[in-house]
Amino acid sequence: MPSRSLRVAVIGAGAAGLVAARELRREGHAPVVFERTDDVGGTWVYDDADATASRDPLGARRSNLYASLRTNLPRQSMGFLDFPFAAGPDGDPRTFPGHAEVLRYLREFARRFDLHGLVRLETEVVRVSRDANANSSWRVRYSRKLAGSEKREGEEVFDAVVVCNGHYYQPHVADIAGMDAWPGKQLHSNTYRVPEPFRGQVVVVIGCSVSGMDISRDIAGVAKEVHVASRSAPDATCERLPGHHTNLWLHSMVDRAEEDGSVVFQDGSRIKADVILHCTGYEYSFPFLGDDATISVDDNRVGPLYKHVFPPQVAPQLSFIGLPLKVIPFTLFELQSNWVAGVLSGRIELPSEEEMMRDVMAFYSGLDARGWPRRYTHVLGDCEFKYENWLAGQCRRECIEDWRREMFAVAMEDNVDHHGNHRDMWDGGHRDHLLVQANREFTQYFSAANRP
Repeated sequence: MPSRSLRVAVIGAGAAGLVAARELRREGHAPVVFERTDDVGGTWVYDDADATASRDPLGARRSNLYASLRTNLPRQSMGFLDFPFAAGPDGDPRTFPGHAEVLRYLREFARRFDLHGLVRLETEVVRVSRDANANSSWRVRYSRKLAGSEKREGEEVFDAVVVCNGHYYQPHVADIAGMDAWPGKQLHSNTYRVPEPFRGQVVVVIGCSVSGMDISRDIAGVAKEVHVASRSAPDATCERLPGHHTNLWLHSMVDRAEEDGSVVFQDGSRIKADVILHCTGYEYSFPFLGDDATISVDDNRVGPLYKHVFPPQVAPQLSFIGLPLKVIPFTLFELQSNWVAGVLSGRIELPSEEEMMRDVMAFYSGLDARGWPRRYTHVLGDCEFKYENWLAGQCRRECIEDWRREMFAVAMEDNVDHHGNHRDMWDGGHRDHLLVQANREFTQYFSAANRP
C-alpha cells in the first residue's frame, strides 16, 4: 500500500491531465483537475469559431486544430498502454483517424475510468505559489466561470501540483526582417481551419513540420501558389515539391519581407505574397507559476528539470507531464504520470536534490557537445524509447513493445518517403504485419469490462 496519500492539483484536462488524474488516484492520492475550458480533451477539442478575424491573428487560441487534421501516427501506437485506441462503432475507422476520433477516445477514457467527477471545468488556474505557512504545500488560486460573464475567484491548498497544461497554446512566430512594413497578412497556423479563405492567393508557409506540410497541401488545392520556407533546406533551395500539386514550392528560409509585398528567400528568389502563415510551433508557457517554482523558460528550454519532469529544488511537490516533443504522446504521459504518482506516495524514491541537479547539468552538457540547440532540449529524437523504458523501469513496468517502436519509426519514414500520402497506404495493406501484431496484443484488453 502507498505510504502517503496526498491532495494533488492537476492543471489541465487534456490527455496528460486525464491520465495523470487516473494514475494519481490509482496510487491512492486525491487529485483535483482544473480545466479552463468547458470540456475535457485539451488540444483535441475542435472549435471552428475560435479562428475569427477580429482577434489577434498571431495570438493564442483555445483550439489549434484544422478541419482536415489527421493523426501523425497509427492509432494502434497512440493509445494508453492498457486502453487501446480502437475504432468506435460510429467513429472514424481509419488507421490514421481525424481529430474527432481522438477526442472520442479521450472522452471514452474519461468515462471508462470515472474521471469526470475529478474535473472542475471552466476553472482557470491563475496562480500557483508555495504556502508560506507550510513549506511543502502549494496554494492554487483560480478563477471559475459562473452564469454569463461572471467569475468567482477561489484559493485552495494542495500537497502537490502536477502541471499538464500542454505545449500547443502560446504560438511561436518567426522573426523576419521587414515585417513591420510588409503590407500583407500574417497568421499563425493555430488560426487555420479550412483552405477556402486562401483561394486565389499567393501564400508563404514558414515551417515544414508534418502539420506545416499538411496545411500547405490543403491550401494548394485552392491557392494560386504556395511557397514553403524551411529552416532545414539548403540556402540554394527553390524547387517544386513532388505530389499532386503543381503550385507547391519548397524554398530555403525567408530572408526578409519588403514594402512592395515581396518575400525574399535566402537563395535570393522572391515572390509577391498575400499571406505569410507561420507553421512554426509553440512556446512553453506557465503564466500561473512564479519564481518560487524554481523553473524558467529560456529559448523554449524549461528548466532545470530532472528527466523533463521534476524541478530538483521543489521535487516532488511540483512536476510537469508532457513536455517532450516528437514522441508517442499518450504513452509518454502515462509513464510520466505513473512515475510522479509513485514518487509522491513514497513507493518510488528520487535521488537527492544535488544528484538530480548534477544529472540535469550533465544532460545539458551532452546536448551542447552534440551541437543540439537549446530550443530542442525537450525533443527526444532517437532517445525517446530509451527514456520511456527508463521510466517503465522506475515504475516496475514492462518496456515499450517492439511493435509499437517499429510502428512509430515506420510511420515517420513513410511520411518523408510518400509526401503526405502515407496515411491511406496503411489502410490498403501497406503495413499489415504491424497492425496484426498490435491487434493481437490488444485482445487481452477487450473483455466486456474494458471495451471502450
